[in-house]
Amino acid sequence: MDESQLQKRAQQPAQQPAPVSPPAPASPAAPVVPDAELRASDADRDRIADILRDALAEGRLDTDEHSERIDKVYAAKTLGELEPLVRDLPAGRTAGPAPGPAAARGYAVDPTGENPNLIGILGGAERKGRWRVGSRITAVAIMGGVEIDLSEATFTAPELVIHCTAIMGGVSIRLPENVTLRGGGVVGIMGGSDIKAFEAPEPGAPVVRIEGFAFWGGVEAKAKRGKKVKDWTKKPLDG
Repeated sequence: MDESQLQKRAQQPAQQPAPVSPPAPASPAAPVVPDAELRASDADRDRIADILRDALAEGRLDTDEHSERIDKVYAAKTLGELEPLVRDLPAGRTAGPAPGPAAARGYAVDPTGENPNLIGILGGAERKGRWRVGSRITAVAIMGGVEIDLSEATFTAPELVIHCTAIMGGVSIRLPENVTLRGGGVVGIMGGSDIKAFEAPEPGAPVVRIEGFAFWGGVEAKAKRGKKVKDWTKKPLDG
């Protein structure tokens, strides 16, 4: 290599190393939703309503407090909205997420059952005949009437909750003789309820629970003489 070639090479700029791209930032982990922000289920709302009903029966709440809290229970969207409603009650200190009524009774729920909203405003609404009833019915009677006849219905869930609102109106409920009827969850304000509670003779028979309130109105529930439910879902959870 002659001298001129050495001079040319010395004049050439030194080759720079290729730039190294910085590592891509790691994708953030999905945020963990706090328990208080979890969406509440119907079973969660029913569990809180049961605690409030017992508190009313024990004299821990008066009727106005109970009615106000029940309204908030069924308007709640998250577990965090439910917890403060029973925070000052003894049962509320140990109340945690609980399995739904179907799991508690050891049966699976048949999803084909109906969960109707029956509304009678200045008029009437009814549901009767042969039909498949689910786990919940909402009945609202405002200056009108709602009639629910379960005497020929097929029960698809171990427990059926009927939430009633009667304002200057009435809700009438008829059931088979061989299901369990539980009342005590209806608050009367210048109104009342007439619920003929009874226990089914057969273990594992469906349970019908009635709750809500009546203002210048009434809620009536009793067995229909001679009518017996012949079919209800009896599917074990593990099968």
